[in-house]
Amino acid sequence: MTEWTIDAAVGELLRRERGREDGGRITEGWPELDLGTAYRIQDALLDRKVRDGQSVVGVKLGLTSRAKQRRMGVDDPLTGWLTDAMTLRPGEPVSVGGLIHPRVEPEIVFVMGARLSGPGVTAERAMSAVGSVHAGFEVIDSRYRDFDFTLPDVVADNASSSRFVVSGQAVPPGGLDLAAEPCRLDVDGNTVDKATGAAVLGHPANALAFAANVLAGRGMAIEPGWVVLTGGLTDAVPLRPGGTVSVDFASLGVLSLTGTH
Repeated sequence: MTEWTIDAAVGELLRRERGREDGGRITEGWPELDLGTAYRIQDALLDRKVRDGQSVVGVKLGLTSRAKQRRMGVDDPLTGWLTDAMTLRPGEPVSVGGLIHPRVEPEIVFVMGARLSGPGVTAERAMSAVGSVHAGFEVIDSRYRDFDFTLPDVVADNASSSRFVVSGQAVPPGGLDLAAEPCRLDVDGNTVDKATGAAVLGHPANALAFAANVLAGRGMAIEPGWVVLTGGLTDAVPLRPGGTVSVDFASLGVLSLTGTH
């Protein structure tokens, strides 16, 4: 039996990630794990990765769609960290064998032009700090069996973070109607879903403002040059060796991601 502590949870999640194996929920043995402690696990997990040589390059949001929030029984999104070890170049394939059970979701991505610090950040102020807008994909890969977790479990696991890719096509934020921005998601050339930016809290700027305000409560800010993944526009789709997932945005362009063994 594991004696669950913050350090024990960090060690177990790192062991699963490095060994490419999943396991049961932390809350099965630590039922009193709350959201505040889960974020302390997440931050301690990041500290371990930074000590191992990784660098923080941004933040990500999860559970930004109202449907996903209802499914999890929560009212707010969650945040996680991005590091340089998670970064994929456009066109770079994903080694599916190096992950557990990867899934892909299309995102509207912000690259920050200025520091954004809460509290009290509004969507308008958040957009004024954005340097450029991009198409993106996040590859999520839960360390829990069958993606079965509670909210504290997934927060502790850094919101199922794994890999991400940002399109090299940078679009200035001025003049974009991101709430109405449509995208089409294709898997192996077949359309499987469609959405608009309104799927992310009504507008991706709301997600950015939320992240800045949440981080302010932990004494942190969103820094210039950071990448912000604003949340999945559609449900995530599995990524398989030899498979290709593509997203086509009206204003942000086209991006594809291919899986290899």
